[in-house]
Amino acid sequence: MYQKFARVLENLHREQRGITGLETAIILIAFVTVASVLAYSVLSAGIFSAERGKETVYKGLESAQSTLEIKGSVLGLSDNETALDDVQFNIALTIPNEVVDANNIVFNFFDNANHSEGLSANVSLSSGSTERGSTGMIEADEVHVVSIEIPSSANVTTYDTFFIQFVPPTGATITIKRTMPGTLQNVMDLQ
Repeated sequence: MYQKFARVLENLHREQRGITGLETAIILIAFVTVASVLAYSVLSAGIFSAERGKETVYKGLESAQSTLEIKGSVLGLSDNETALDDVQFNIALTIPNEVVDANNIVFNFFDNANHSEGLSANVSLSSGSTERGSTGMIEADEVHVVSIEIPSSANVTTYDTFFIQFVPPTGATITIKRTMPGTLQNVMDLQ
């Protein structure tokens, strides 16, 4: 009787070998599936963050790039040859496909003693330039003349250094630093 009982137990364990292999395969498939889902999630998050990073870099470049540049000389105008009255210079686009609204450019003046924001400036199309589109917009190959009246509180005379800063609605701020010559004239090319 003991031998019959031992054979029944042997037969019982012999049939379990296939089930054990099947259980192992199911566990292995579950691990592979979980690992692939995790890998997909990590890759998706990486691609998403890379796209956001690229977008941020482009936005940063757009705001850091200068959309305007100074073309030619910066002229100082003095009516009575005792102090600087006006500053005149030409501006144009550095990026040809951009458009800048000349009416929204903010001009600031400062030196060692004065600081004035929102100066009155006259921005008009240069006589040698052709209007490409809307009036008051700086477009394509247009060159505009900027004439800025120096604040009456600033007494800029010989050897004085001053700054004019203009802030376009898009792009980087541009600062012009000039030093007055030793002798004032009606029209001066400021260096």
